[in-house]
Amino acid sequence: MIDLTALVAQHLEQARQDPHGRSAELVAHDGELRQTVLALTAGSRLGEHNSPAAATLQVLRGRVRVESEDVQAEPAAGELWVLTHERHSVVALEDSVFLLTTVTGVARGTYA
Repeated sequence: MIDLTALVAQHLEQARQDPHGRSAELVAHDGELRQTVLALTAGSRLGEHNSPAAATLQVLRGRVRVESEDVQAEPAAGELWVLTHERHSVVALEDSVFLLTTVTGVARGTYA
């Protein structure tokens, strides 16, 4: 069993010590499923990057902005955002931790 509450505290502290304001850990890897806890301090960002075939971002603490060419969303703690299939970036609007769930190795449009 994974204690998300403990991971939130641990990675937020590590992000506060990191010169780039980030901390991450792959917490589940089962076949094509991956779940990663990521922490960002306020103002820190994950630069623009491609999205896998399927992905969600669940904010565990704080609030982030997900930005792409067509979409700008600000999910907060307790909210789940389904990531689009376009390049996007993530910026922390306050000290934040989120759970990124991805499915890799599946062609787009083949999952239910």
